[in-house]
Amino acid sequence: MNDQRARTSPVLFLSASRRPRLLAGLLAGGLAGLVSLSGCAGARGEGSPAVSGGAEAPAASVTPPEPPSGGPSAPATPEQPPPAKPPAPDAKIPKDPAALAEALTRTTALLRDAVDDWRRTGDPARGQAPEPVVLLALYEQRLYRHLARNPGVASRTYGKLSKDQAARARDNVTAVRELLSLAHPVSGPVKFRIEPPEPADVLLDGFRRAGRRFGIDWQVLAAVMLVETKFGRVRSPSYVGAKGPMQFMPGTWKAYGMGGDIDDTRDALLAAANYLHASGAPGDYRRALYAYNHSQAYVDAVLLHTRQMKRDIRNYYAYYNWQVYVITTKGERRLSGP
Repeated sequence: MNDQRARTSPVLFLSASRRPRLLAGLLAGGLAGLVSLSGCAGARGEGSPAVSGGAEAPAASVTPPEPPSGGPSAPATPEQPPPAKPPAPDAKIPKDPAALAEALTRTTALLRDAVDDWRRTGDPARGQAPEPVVLLALYEQRLYRHLARNPGVASRTYGKLSKDQAARARDNVTAVRELLSLAHPVSGPVKFRIEPPEPADVLLDGFRRAGRRFGIDWQVLAAVMLVETKFGRVRSPSYVGAKGPMQFMPGTWKAYGMGGDIDDTRDALLAAANYLHASGAPGDYRRALYAYNHSQAYVDAVLLHTRQMKRDIRNYYAYYNWQVYVITTKGERRLSGP
């Protein structure tokens, strides 16, 4: 929010001329790290059997053994290959469009399966996500960030993806690129207080409650929080004084915080929904989001992430596991995650 909301860009560190606000490290992912599809770049899936070459040996004549006296023997159960291992935090990112398309396709499929398993057998309302979800989401985020920095490669990669996969990749890559365009490299020591986010379903309940009260789509609130603080991971105030998980300036908070605590997630979500509603949402989300952050790139990024969450709620759980990045004069650094 202007001010009413002068602050740094979404974990991206916008330049001062573009409404400085924290948006700490969210650089491309929702900007903090684009959804990172897991999967080996162009490599065969782990656990897939190697095919040996060479001529097949002639079959020998063998007399089958007599079955035991207790009756016919049960057929042997074929050995199942081990499940594919999720990529390491620093797994290599492929450079070739065909290999990138393969990595994206494979990672998306594995990530969706991992999210389904987490929601079915785990408890997203308690604790953090299981390791496979965290690693796959990070790899997906890194893939998107790479494509965002290489638009020519991205265009060729889209052509090698299925229609649905290409649409998803294009939205995420564009969102990350928009936020990267706002980034202002940080020089000197990088000092941010980073904490684990509240459980995914606790946040989801908060988005829905605040959205119902003020008529705001919960996905919009989730996308704003993704871009601003990576779902509350960034706990440091911005250098201009914006605070809390939704990055409010004190003056704006006084007007729209309804007497709540700026650092409390539930209070901050209600205040954000209140402010967006007062600024034109849900009738005009572009106007409302521009009031929240005076940048068309920011508005575009939030709406692209919103669209992806509306299409598939599993994208929310993927974004929840995107990590915090910060851009420095010596390159980008990841501040959270494995």
